[in-house]
Amino acid sequence: MPHVLKDQEIAMLRGELEMLMSERQSLLRIAGAAAAFVAELAADMLPAETLEAAEMLAESINAASEETMRDALEIVKAEVVGA
Repeated sequence: MPHVLKDQEIAMLRGELEMLMSERQSLLRIAGAAAAFVAELAADMLPAETLEAAEMLAESINAASEETMRDALEIVKAEVVGA
């Protein structure tokens, strides 16, 4: 019986890991799209309220690790101009 329990635990952990990896892919897609969006914004053309939100988004993107953002941009196939 302990062997069956261990197999069930492994299957449950595998399911959790697959769910987390899927969620990571979704979050990377969101981060990549947000980074591409921020890169295209013309700050001088935005209303103050929108500029504030764009700055908050840009700060969040800048706080992410370089590796994470590389993965995120690869997912959305965005190209960073000048890099």
